[in-house]
Amino acid sequence: MSENKKDSALILDLIGGKENLVSITHCVTRLRLVLKDESKADKKGLENLDIVKGTFTNAGQFQIVLGPQVKRVHDELLDLTGMQSASTEEVKKVARENMNFMQRLVGGLAEIFIPILPAIITGGLILGFRNIIGDLAIFGDGTQTLVSLNPVLAEIHSFLWVIGEAIFHFLPVAVTWSTVKKFGGSEILGIILGITLVSPQLLNAYSYAQASIDGTVPFWDFGLFQVEKVGYQAQVIPAILSGIVLSKIELTLRKFVPDVLKMIIIPFTALIITVLLSYIIIGPISRTLGDTIAMIFTNLLTGPFKLFGAIIFGLLYAPLVITGLHHTFLAVDLQLIASGGTMIWPLIALSNIAQGSSAFAIFMIYKNDDKVKSMSLSAALSAWLGVTEPAMFGVNLKYKYAFYAAIIGSAIASAVSILLGVLANSIGVGGLPAFLAIQPKYWISYIIAMVVAVIVPFVLTLIFNKTINKKAN
Repeated sequence: MSENKKDSALILDLIGGKENLVSITHCVTRLRLVLKDESKADKKGLENLDIVKGTFTNAGQFQIVLGPQVKRVHDELLDLTGMQSASTEEVKKVARENMNFMQRLVGGLAEIFIPILPAIITGGLILGFRNIIGDLAIFGDGTQTLVSLNPVLAEIHSFLWVIGEAIFHFLPVAVTWSTVKKFGGSEILGIILGITLVSPQLLNAYSYAQASIDGTVPFWDFGLFQVEKVGYQAQVIPAILSGIVLSKIELTLRKFVPDVLKMIIIPFTALIITVLLSYIIIGPISRTLGDTIAMIFTNLLTGPFKLFGAIIFGLLYAPLVITGLHHTFLAVDLQLIASGGTMIWPLIALSNIAQGSSAFAIFMIYKNDDKVKSMSLSAALSAWLGVTEPAMFGVNLKYKYAFYAAIIGSAIASAVSILLGVLANSIGVGGLPAFLAIQPKYWISYIIAMVVAVIVPFVLTLIFNKTINKKAN
């Protein structure tokens, strides 16, 4: 057996052998395994292997962080076990059997939002650049923006909004598509449904509150009942619920409609019923629900107990990432953005920065250990650019005091951000570049919070390491 293949054989042995392995697949950096009994997996033994950067469980899957060698190990495990590689959907289906209700709920949200994250992040970067050239009034005589000084930049500012508007105002189209796809419906019907939620024939969602006060909300009068002509631009909750309803109606009709009539009856019936339900029931209820969720988090993070709320969020966000529950905040973020700005996204970015800082401290502590030095430096840089998995699972959780230092630093930085009233216009890259998503008037405040997120975890990790070494001696 080759030296390389020995690593795969050891991994197989440490996860409990072939008889404990239900299915196997991989992503860019991780083996994704479904095990019959996770307690049989020797996590400490796995993490002691040179090839393994960390292990964790998420969404019913036991995941092993390997980095660029993951495909080789995956293929070698298939050879050793005689198994076939499972598709991502097959692994998810098997993994759901190991998940409780809450894990399934969060896993479902993740499956809806993860496919559209590239668009959301792109939108955040676009809005950030538009903020720089269009909202930062510090140029010229000190009160002018770059757009006001340069006609070409004004044209760029206008052009970029075409993309930004498509991503954020028409977000329900992407959400309904992803939701319908996740629940097994026809994706094109999901797209059409999303368009009906943001149709230009409807009153723009941003104008609804004032129109409601003025009594000028337009409506269709069908004689027996009236339907308000109100759009749901940038709203995610009505898009998710409408997408689920459309999928369920379509799948139910498939069981009863003869094959020869399916193409005629099912799309027409499912779409008409869902659109009416969206306008009459789902939309209004979702609007109220979304406003309530936004109000709860706004009060928690801006009300009289905002300091307490910020500290708790800073402490708990990274542990929530381990469980996968952090995906729930994406929907809340988008709801808050639609209401004028989110205070949550800045805190998430600060948590990522803090994880990177603790990993960088480990790099400094173990600079004479080539393996740890290489892993911790790359993990720190990755976290500072918004990807925390290598830092969290490969470094900080391995040296538990580094993880504690990171979440303490995150809590302090979060408190600073909330006390200074920082808001973001969008979701961006969740690390040091996150300031581009911040409303320009809060840039200095947020940079202060970022400095705290860099320094405090770094210093605490060094202190905790010295304290542990003193006790050991």
